[in-house]
Amino acid sequence: MREFFRSKRAGFAAIACALVAGCAVGPDFRSPDAPVVRGFTPEPLPSETVSTPVAGGASQRFQDGKEIVSDWWTLYQSESLDALIRQALAESPTIAAAQARLREAEENLRARTGTVYSPTIDGDFSVTRSKSTGASYGDPSASANTFTLYNAKVSVSYTLDIFGGNRRELEALRAQVDYQRFLLEGAYLTLTSNIVTTAVKEASLRGQVSVNREIVNLLEEQLDVVAGQFDVGAVSRSDVLAQQTVLAQTRATLPPLEKELAQTRHQLSVLVGRLPGEGGIPEFNLETLELPVELPVSLPSSIVRQRPDIRASEELLHAACAEVGVATANLYPNITLTGSIGTNAVKIEDLFSHGTSIWSLGAGLLQPIFHGGELAAKRRAAVAAYDQAAAEYRSTVLQAFQNVADTLRALEADARTLRAQAEAERASRETFEITREQFRLGGVSYISLLVAQRLYQNARIELVKARADRFADTAALYQALGGGWWNRSATDKVASSTDVKQTK
Repeated sequence: MREFFRSKRAGFAAIACALVAGCAVGPDFRSPDAPVVRGFTPEPLPSETVSTPVAGGASQRFQDGKEIVSDWWTLYQSESLDALIRQALAESPTIAAAQARLREAEENLRARTGTVYSPTIDGDFSVTRSKSTGASYGDPSASANTFTLYNAKVSVSYTLDIFGGNRRELEALRAQVDYQRFLLEGAYLTLTSNIVTTAVKEASLRGQVSVNREIVNLLEEQLDVVAGQFDVGAVSRSDVLAQQTVLAQTRATLPPLEKELAQTRHQLSVLVGRLPGEGGIPEFNLETLELPVELPVSLPSSIVRQRPDIRASEELLHAACAEVGVATANLYPNITLTGSIGTNAVKIEDLFSHGTSIWSLGAGLLQPIFHGGELAAKRRAAVAAYDQAAAEYRSTVLQAFQNVADTLRALEADARTLRAQAEAERASRETFEITREQFRLGGVSYISLLVAQRLYQNARIELVKARADRFADTAALYQALGGGWWNRSATDKVASSTDVKQTK
């Protein structure tokens, strides 16, 4: 008989545990499958780009499946750039704001977790001064009575999560934490990429300013030659005026370039977290940057796990899926257990005396019966929100694959453009030197010299731009592939109190 009751108690305990644990209604989230595609572009890419025998003209090799280093910007071999980026990661308000949003989401999760998995316990102490008359008890002739009531009690309340609505709510909050974490990784990647591309832009503008100043010096020398030939009657006054015009026009290109260069340095200061007036930002030149030649190309199936924006969009999809479960659970009964124990006394010294204790136990069942279709409509709205999140996730994936395809094609085209611009610059330089000498000897007209000057000036400027494009598009490739955040060491993590996991 004793064994019988023992087995019964075990059965009741199992039933009680099942009621507390319950089941979670609504769909269980599953990460979307990676797109099944062989490559990022319709036609296969060459294994490497063309090379050019000029500075920054090395061939870049595409290496399928190679891992991306987390500090990819160090591949530019610039200590100044590396130091600037590390300072920005420590002082940037953009990173600080993203970290704060992540901490906020983590604390909201902790707050809700405490109420879901633990009962709510509150202590209450109150003092009430009351006056009552005999009429209160049906005896108007009785004298009034004034007294003080002291009350101390502890209350306990717990809602059974039978249908998993609370757990689905926690699931949504966890997804929001991961969403903020990947937004932080996205802010990290965007900041580092922006600093690199801004530094490259500064280097490009500095190169263009230098070229234009050299051209101005050359044109000033040429003006002296033309003026000398005018003095001896070899050329007309219009030729001198034409050379002065070209010189003035070339000088006029300098102020806009210098303005843009100054604005770029101001932008670089702000990205690092400094006021533009503070200074201390190193100068960047194309000659001080090395072009990365070994370029990793992740497998297409890996991009959805590497890109922070895709991972963030996935977490929004996860949260929307959990909200469907919350809305579904709201259609079912809700059971709440309550209890309290305490004491009442008219004198504070008697508050814990014998005979003053009070207690209560209760259970409540709330079953939605009629809400005018509100609960069903909210569930349909949650399903619609999930469908929207799914569509936005797919849009994010499509955009990510386009980014990678665009940068891969850009790098291939940049190399061919640099080769063409280098050949154009060499040819225009030789043409200008020959034409200048012929003009000095009176062998060609001034018009021929003017055309050669224009072509040489444009070719040098375009060569600087072509070199800068390779640096900038290389940074864009690392950004498009996710930046290697998953390979960051523990000491370099920017994320947070909780490590970012590449897989769930």
